[in-house]
Amino acid sequence: MKQVYCDNGSTTFPKAPGLGKVVGEHIDRWGYNISRGGYAGAYSVEEKVIEARESLCRLFHFPKMRNVVFTAGATAGLNLVLKGLLSPGDHVITSALEHNAAARPLTQLAEAGVLWEEAPADPQGRTKPEAVEGLLRPETRLVLINHGSNVCGVLAPLESIGVLCRERGVFFAVDAAQTAGPIETDMEKCRIDALIFPGHKGLLGPQGVGGLILSDALAAAMRPLLAGGTGSHSDQLQPPEVLPDKFQPGTLNLPGIVGLGHALSYLEKEGPGAIREKEARLTELFLEGVLNMKGVFVPGPPARERCAVVSLDMLTMDNAQASYLLERDFGIQVRCGLHCAPRAHRALGTFPRGTVRFSFGYFNTEQELSYVLDALHKIISRG
Repeated sequence: MKQVYCDNGSTTFPKAPGLGKVVGEHIDRWGYNISRGGYAGAYSVEEKVIEARESLCRLFHFPKMRNVVFTAGATAGLNLVLKGLLSPGDHVITSALEHNAAARPLTQLAEAGVLWEEAPADPQGRTKPEAVEGLLRPETRLVLINHGSNVCGVLAPLESIGVLCRERGVFFAVDAAQTAGPIETDMEKCRIDALIFPGHKGLLGPQGVGGLILSDALAAAMRPLLAGGTGSHSDQLQPPEVLPDKFQPGTLNLPGIVGLGHALSYLEKEGPGAIREKEARLTELFLEGVLNMKGVFVPGPPARERCAVVSLDMLTMDNAQASYLLERDFGIQVRCGLHCAPRAHRALGTFPRGTVRFSFGYFNTEQELSYVLDALHKIISRG
């Protein structure tokens, strides 16, 4: 049976061409540690890590390579920022569409005395700067915004919110889980203090690696959550203050970082703009098809205000049944449920049913979209 993968919001598949070979060769031939070994092999691996940092700085328009901190993924990066910065009495503002990767640590922090408020979304999920501005107060320490919703794909106005935060002296963090790679994000232009990204989605890299890029001011204000060996300042028992060592104790996922570096090189070669245009075109074609279908609710804004994510709420059948039939009868792989973002579903009116989510990637084709739309027509017609 034909297989069509439409779950790139969970993880992109396939990955950048040659990724598996690069990671395997690293493990088999270059499995050295960095910042520890004083020999040529270790230095060669360090060069690959530096190249990955440089690629990320170019991609996100940030000047300081040392401010790139590698983590196990975006969830680890969000926890590092939230729990490393906020203390009881601090106030934090988020959008109403945050993923549980942010909402759960914030819930823990709220139980410990951190004040958390959500800027309300409009009916299509948009977060407007004036909604954020209306919640700012003297105790506001951080504004955290999900750049692209993993439920409806709506994009947040980062530049306007970032200017507002900078004017008020508030740190600005961005969860770029759904946008890093295909959608241009200029950290300096948007006044972003922390950009948190996974390696395995739009960056086309392996799972288990991601990171964040920090402004000097935010890095100085944050506490490290973990402490241990860094290969630097080994005479001191306090964690080093230098970046990235302050937030990178222990051995890094070097096969993952090397793989991410390879994926970033592929991304640069193809051009993020070209990737964005293709994904936007696929999203536009899909929306044109489903908006004309009876018995389907499509939350979210028009195609050009989205990343490549479209959710459907099936009004004539259970969403889980539709998802099951898409794979059983047509080989179409999607995600069904709340997508780890119940607050987003509440804002969009799809809680507790959830949605059937279609998320497209660079390797999807227009022919596949036609096949998916035809399959949806057939499923809906069955009632």
